[in-house]
Amino acid sequence: MANAKTAVVYFSATGTTKKVAETTAKAVGGDLFEIVPEKLYTSADLNWNDRKSRSSIESNDPKSRPAIKNKIDLAGYETVILAYPIWWGLAPKIMYTFVESQSFEKKNVIGICTSGGSGFGQSGKELAKAAKGAIYKGGKEFNRGSEAEIKKYVEGLLK
Repeated sequence: MANAKTAVVYFSATGTTKKVAETTAKAVGGDLFEIVPEKLYTSADLNWNDRKSRSSIESNDPKSRPAIKNKIDLAGYETVILAYPIWWGLAPKIMYTFVESQSFEKKNVIGICTSGGSGFGQSGKELAKAAKGAIYKGGKEFNRGSEAEIKKYVEGLLK
C-alpha cells in the first residue's frame, strides 16, 4: 500500500466518525478529507426519536441529497475509504451527494462506518452502486479500532 495513493473521505455529525477517520488515515498513510454539509446538523436534526427531524426525513427520502459546502478532488487517488455514521441502517444521504458527484472509475472503494447498533449492513454496497465505476472491496464497522486493526483490515481487502 505504500505506493498506492489513498484518500479517506468522511462525514461526521457528532465527531465519532471523525475520530475513526483520523485513525484510518494515519493507519493507511492516506490523505484525510471531510465532507462538510452546507447546513450543519444540530442535535435536534439528529434526533432519531423524532420522525420530523432532519435526519429522519432525509433517511426516509430516497431522493434526498443534502448539499455539500466544500469540494473534494479525488483525481490521482487509487483507493478511497469512505467513513460515515450509520443512520437507520444506512449511510447518511450526504454520502450519496458526495459519491454521485465524483468519478470513481477504476478506484478501489472501502467503507468504514460507526454505528450505535445497526452495524455496517448493506451500506457499503449501496454507496458503491452510486459510485459509478468503483471497485468495491468491502467494509466494516469500526466504532473503535486501533491503527493496527484498521491497517490490517484495509491491507487485507487490497491484496
